[in-house]
Amino acid sequence: MEKLISEDFDLLHKDRSEENLMRWRKAVGTIVKNRRRRFRYVADLEKRFETKEQMRKLRESIRVSIMAYSVALRFLDGLPSEAPKEPSGPQEEDMDEDIQNGLPEEARAAGFQIHPDKLASIVASYDIKTLRKLKGVEGLSKKLYVSLDEGVKSSDVPIRQNVFGSNCYTEKPSKSFWMFLWEALQDLTLIILMVCAVISIGVGLPTEGWPKGMYDGLGIILSIILVVMVTAISDYKQSLQFNELDKEKKKIFVQVIRDGIRQKLSMYDLVVGDIVHLSIGDQIPADGIFISGYNLLIDQSSLTGESVPINIYEKRPFLLAGSKVQDGSARMLVTTVGMRTEWGKLMETLSEEGEDETPLQVKLNGVATLIGKIGLAFAVMTFLVLTVRFFVDKGLRHELAKWTSSDALTLLNYFATAVTIIVVAVPEGLPLAVTLSLAFAMKKLMIDKALVRHLSACETMGSATTICTDKTGTLTTNHMVVSKIWICGKAKEIETNGGRSPIDSDLSNVISILLQGIFNNTGSEVVKNKDGNISILGTPTESALLEYGLLLGGDFDNERRSCNLLKVEPFNSEKKKMSVLLSLPDGKVRAFCKGASEIILKMCDKMIGIDGEPLHLSEEQVRNTMDVINGFAGEALRTLSLAFKDLDNGFQENRIPDSGYTLITIVGIKDPVRPEVKEAVKTCLAAGITVRMVTGDNIYTAKAIAKECGILLDNDFAIEGPDFRHKSPDQMIQIIPKIKVMARSSPTDKHVLVKNLRGLLKEVVAVTGDGTNDAPALHEADIGLAMGIAGTEVAKESADVIVLDDNFATIVNVARWGRSVYINIQKFVQFQLTVNIVALMINFISACISGSAPLTAVQLLWVNLIMDTLGALALATEPPHEGLMKQPPVGRTKSFITRTMWRNIIGQSIYQLVVLLVLNFTGKKILGLNGSDATAVLNTFIFNTFVFCQVFNEMNSRDIEKINIFRGMFGNWIFTGIIAATVIFQVIIVEFLGTFASTVPLNWQLWLLSVVLGAVSLLIAVVLKCIPVNQMTNTQHDGYDLLPSGPNLA
Repeated sequence: MEKLISEDFDLLHKDRSEENLMRWRKAVGTIVKNRRRRFRYVADLEKRFETKEQMRKLRESIRVSIMAYSVALRFLDGLPSEAPKEPSGPQEEDMDEDIQNGLPEEARAAGFQIHPDKLASIVASYDIKTLRKLKGVEGLSKKLYVSLDEGVKSSDVPIRQNVFGSNCYTEKPSKSFWMFLWEALQDLTLIILMVCAVISIGVGLPTEGWPKGMYDGLGIILSIILVVMVTAISDYKQSLQFNELDKEKKKIFVQVIRDGIRQKLSMYDLVVGDIVHLSIGDQIPADGIFISGYNLLIDQSSLTGESVPINIYEKRPFLLAGSKVQDGSARMLVTTVGMRTEWGKLMETLSEEGEDETPLQVKLNGVATLIGKIGLAFAVMTFLVLTVRFFVDKGLRHELAKWTSSDALTLLNYFATAVTIIVVAVPEGLPLAVTLSLAFAMKKLMIDKALVRHLSACETMGSATTICTDKTGTLTTNHMVVSKIWICGKAKEIETNGGRSPIDSDLSNVISILLQGIFNNTGSEVVKNKDGNISILGTPTESALLEYGLLLGGDFDNERRSCNLLKVEPFNSEKKKMSVLLSLPDGKVRAFCKGASEIILKMCDKMIGIDGEPLHLSEEQVRNTMDVINGFAGEALRTLSLAFKDLDNGFQENRIPDSGYTLITIVGIKDPVRPEVKEAVKTCLAAGITVRMVTGDNIYTAKAIAKECGILLDNDFAIEGPDFRHKSPDQMIQIIPKIKVMARSSPTDKHVLVKNLRGLLKEVVAVTGDGTNDAPALHEADIGLAMGIAGTEVAKESADVIVLDDNFATIVNVARWGRSVYINIQKFVQFQLTVNIVALMINFISACISGSAPLTAVQLLWVNLIMDTLGALALATEPPHEGLMKQPPVGRTKSFITRTMWRNIIGQSIYQLVVLLVLNFTGKKILGLNGSDATAVLNTFIFNTFVFCQVFNEMNSRDIEKINIFRGMFGNWIFTGIIAATVIFQVIIVEFLGTFASTVPLNWQLWLLSVVLGAVSLLIAVVLKCIPVNQMTNTQHDGYDLLPSGPNLA
């Protein structure tokens, strides 16, 4: 079947063009019953165009502001040294009046001296002149009644929100249930049926009288109401799930000083006046002014389109919401929040454009379009056959000239039956079932600590053949502690629980320099919370060092106060080190450096002695020190080295030296492997997924951890990043399949590895990342997995899935659910295609032979509800079972509707058609039916048998290959509930709603026979599953095991 589907329905998993998205929409054509519902969960390309246009205008506005700002800055810098003069007297009063004009009394009473709109315009228009007149950020903070050291008082937050607004963006309001009800009513076929029902009532009442004349029409209307209600409820609940997930996606936390205490807050709780700490990878949460910081590089490409980062400092202090911190660190004063920022206005439009559809959704749209065309053809043929036979019969009776209202009703019923065949034949639920299954999987994964940002990721993860994972925090617990230290030529175990000092007391001079380096050369902070308890804010590695410094008896605040930071080069994954320049209390200048042990060692030509004085570092001592590093690493410890250098008066103020350092210490940091990781890796290997560790750590540490996790086996290959990046393309093809560990890797190495795995080896790659520089690899991969705890906002934005607990076992769970989604959709497709074939053929064949359709419009609407909405709910929400991870990955290029599925569809269709056609033409004789109601009883019995065939076939579809279809069925309350509801409502329709559904009550023998004939399909399924199907050999899996035999068959 898929060979008949247009290539327009082939969609890339990543980097789809708008032309590609538009092409499949056009390919769907007019074979759509309800466009609103079919295209609800696809991107709104018109809104996307509007967003691009708004973005273009915004970028132009920002460019003009930057140009004006640059000119103003050059002008102000070019004035004589006595200028610019501070405003005084009348000038200052005029400026105060201008910035306070229109300020509410409530704001004045709270101490605010600047209007929110004026404040917003200063930053948005880069108005450096006005900022200088206000005496810079210090003067502005006074106008905002806030201390730059203490931050906002918690008690002031409500008044600040009232005056300046809250940091929330206007979003498209959620649809109400009534909107979903209205959209469900937009189905063209249902509208036509409603018109037919009204005409039927209009013709029936004068001819057949009240109330008999309105039964047929009212039955159709009631059926439509039932279909619309069930559809709307299902869609509404699905929408609530997506809304809940959207809220989780938008959760961003920032470090803020409030009440003099540094704390973590949601971005949406920020107010004007807040002091925000920015570090590498952060998204700037609001417009603001730079207070202080080091090497702050800002990426404004999301706003301006310019990829060149901008350096922010005192003379260029403006920070715009939505920008990203590419390097450095800083403190920022929040000046504008929410919809007053340009980013806020842009977010309002972005929230309306929707998310790209998934490849499986598009493929099933193609299937639905093809089946719809076939169904339309059958519907037209059925109507033509019935109509021609009707005219022939009238002609044979010589009644062509005589027409009665009953003739009109007969033709109307033929037309209604044909339209209802279209309702059943166009499987509108196929693409929507993908969305339903993905929404269900995403909700369950959210509970299991995985936030899926893009629908297609959950789908693609089922095809993953390789996972490139970080080590720290993903395979390990990320609870780090210094467990060994080498200092002054001696290695020591650190007993953190003991009462004694972890270093000998005769090293007091060395300890003094060590503490100076630990507490000043760090991006983390030791803070006291409201209760007075000490806590550390920062990365786990730096937190471990700070904890060790506190254990030595150090005082973080005293050390920071006694020294003056002159320059900071924050840690990044390319250099693998962090450096600072300090002005000491005695006026001397000292540089500190810490980072990857072998890199720091290469920068050293001396080591510290017991008395704190530098000693020459000989080649033999270098070798011995490397042995210490490798020894620590061999024990699976993460190693860091700390070094210092005293600088003379001739040093360059803006440059931290790269050589001539004195080695202080080597520390070994313990980070235990997560207990569940080994089993998770084992599961991956059994599932045909290769696990590769890509880490910045020492190769010996990496190999030790990889062996403990079960990643690195005897014949596997470990390589260092510098060696890998110098390989030729031919060499890479040879070694990449063997690589299981890459140590001392840079983000570029990770990107190259992922690119080659996808491009040269055609692997489906999932990759983890947490840093800003990981963004290219995350974007390049088929599935980007960002860490929720250790990950930066830049990494999270580039990722498809956020692993909220940073746990490798969670990644494996995402793969399990990805496979489950794919196979659940296959189950639903198999079930729906079987119903489609039988419903089309039974009505068409009966129309051709007998001149009547055994299934009426009302009955077909009920069947459509069973196979569409209810079928999707039952089969597309099946939870994954462990057997899914004992099979190779789902082949991305494999046919979605497999030969195994066609075997089941054709086999079940033949059985059902034989039973129903035999009953239709010889049923009265077989069942011994006599009397005036024999035809009505037979048609009811056929309808009942048809429905029970679908009920039992729905059970068959739970497992496409295995015979035991009852495994886990009674634990799935959604499936059992839908089956029970279907049976109960079927009894009600047959026994009590016969007037509307054209049925009559059946005796218990016929009920039992209906159930038995339906249940025989279970036995048919067993026979079918014993028929071997030739599967094309492939290294990837088509979704099922090879045909089992012996005990495995069950």
